[in-house]
This record gives sequence, structure tokens and C-alpha cells, in this order.
Amino acid sequence: MDTPNRSIECTVDQCRYHCSDCDYCSLNTVRIGTHEMNPTEKQCVDCRSFEVKY
Repeated sequence: MDTPNRSIECTVDQCRYHCSDCDYCSLNTVRIGTHEMNPTEKQCVDCRSFEVKY
């Protein structure tokens, strides 16, 4: 069982670091990035700490 970091909310169930019993991340810190040259919308921002859950 991962320990939730109550400072990082997350709803991505497919992520390795998602706490399965609540909507929090288990990492101490996350890296946020973008795939756009000039991000102007939420959809342009990505969690670079994401790893797929197997």
C-alpha cells in the first residue's frame, strides 16, 4: 500500500504512483511539464512523473 501525499491530489488510476484507495499521489514531489511551445490551456500541461501501472 502506498502512503498518500495529501499535498498532491491525483485522479489518474493508471499511474504507478496513484494511491488506489484515495485520489492522491504517493510521491514526495512531482515534475510538471508541457508538450506545447506556448501552453495556453490545461490540456497542454503534463505530469512528467507519470509511470504506467502494471
